[in-house]
Amino acid sequence: MRWQRFWFGLVLGVIISVCIACTQTALQTSPPNQPQATSPTEVTEASATEPESTVPRELPPATQQLLASLEQELYEPPRGDLRMVVMSDLNGVYGSTDYDPDVDKGMALIPFWNPDLVVCSGDMVAGQDLTLTSNQIQAMWQAFDEHVAAPLREAGLPYGFTMGNHDASSALGINDNHLFQQERDLAAAYWQTPTHDPGVEFIDRFEFPFYYTFRYGDAFFMAWDGSSSHIPEDKLAWVEQTLASDAAQNARIRILLGHLPLYSVAVGRNEPGEVMDNADQLRAMLAKYNVHTYISGHHHAYYPGHRGDLQMLHMGILGSATSKD
Repeated sequence: MRWQRFWFGLVLGVIISVCIACTQTALQTSPPNQPQATSPTEVTEASATEPESTVPRELPPATQQLLASLEQELYEPPRGDLRMVVMSDLNGVYGSTDYDPDVDKGMALIPFWNPDLVVCSGDMVAGQDLTLTSNQIQAMWQAFDEHVAAPLREAGLPYGFTMGNHDASSALGINDNHLFQQERDLAAAYWQTPTHDPGVEFIDRFEFPFYYTFRYGDAFFMAWDGSSSHIPEDKLAWVEQTLASDAAQNARIRILLGHLPLYSVAVGRNEPGEVMDNADQLRAMLAKYNVHTYISGHHHAYYPGHRGDLQMLHMGILGSATSKD
């Protein structure tokens, strides 16, 4: 049963989302604006611009072994201009320094699709607990490095990500101070260590790892801090200024990474704090600067949808945290 859940989640949450055609005409062609909540939409089919190599790729032994154990062949979509593996919500229970076997299986299967890069919409570790010590938080990030980040570095795969509430929550407490400042400081320390470089081509590191931009080819990526429902006005000013920049507007596609979605897609999640505040205003800003896709997590529910021209990819859960986390 556990394997079946992993298989189903991986097929929906990763396979369908690995190919995005980086052509404005393809991704700007969306159904008319809908008055109701997000609705299902097909992921834009990629059009191959270059012939596939006929030279077989030598897959790592772990990948070969896992593929041999499957009851059916994995689907590999036609290769487009950009191939991404997208994942989200890898965390286990609070303070966990281990990962569910499904995470390791997912990492082992990534080479099969031979992606250009991997992106994650947050919750890489299991924080958001005020009882955790600095040593425990550092141990969680070390475990993440061993299970996820190091294998990606060794494979030479760029890793774009956004911070989740269990990574470094931006929730505010008394006097508008961050409740989980220690977790934010230690998360920043991990990512700002040169040996943990995610391998992306940065455009603006602004307040990395909370706010930053990078490019892959003709694609422009932005990560904002959606680890809580509120983005401060000064940070929104940076977001808008950056989306208006030549680097963003001259790109063939603009993709935004954030943890909380704009709108609820799961039962029990349509509550304040579970989605971004002022979602309609945020969506209007993204539309103004022709952001094509917003990739999010948090709701643990795979759901590709759209509002107006904005495509929204809501990711499922790869880790073992419950749907209430």
